[in-house]
Amino acid sequence: MTRVGIIGAGNIGSALAQGLVDRGYEVVISNSRGPETLADLVATLGAGATAGTPEQAAEAGEWVIVTVPLKALDTVPVAPLAGKVVLDTNNYYWERDGHILELDEKQITTSQMLQRHLPESKVAKAFNHIGAAEILTAGAPQGTPGRRALATASDAPEAAQFVADLYDAFGYDTVNIGPLADSWRVERDTPAYGVRQDADELRANLAAAKR
Repeated sequence: MTRVGIIGAGNIGSALAQGLVDRGYEVVISNSRGPETLADLVATLGAGATAGTPEQAAEAGEWVIVTVPLKALDTVPVAPLAGKVVLDTNNYYWERDGHILELDEKQITTSQMLQRHLPESKVAKAFNHIGAAEILTAGAPQGTPGRRALATASDAPEAAQFVADLYDAFGYDTVNIGPLADSWRVERDTPAYGVRQDADELRANLAAAKR
């Protein structure tokens, strides 16, 4: 599946778009302000990228990355994403998103919130605990000693495997946390969040997380 929709054109979305274009994917990237505001970004990304609305990105993508602030989750199109693998890069920043009671009381994870919003999609956590600037620079070939690892989680095993294959293409090993209910282990303020770690270290950090 080589045509990707990206909903959100911030630092993470832009870095992933560049990495995907560089790897031969066709990318339709969108933001909340309109395709015309993405002209400079698309020119930088290269011939494999075009700009669209969130609806156009959702419709065009054979799979889709959602990388909008959590407070904008309800603006993500639903119907065009039915049946598709949807990668969720989000984290909860109450300073940006406002307080969300379910999250403050640890009743739900951010990825479960997206899955609830997209009941017919296959949501998987991806690229949420690595800095945008590192996505294209910290990877290494498979088998490299100390190769950095990233975590994923999904209620759909095929979506988790999809993320693992994508991570490998970007130069990262994968640790599968399990279902979305356990994805809190790699959210903000946990030991695994934002640090460089190989697969063994990531497993240890996930196990050490306290909710």
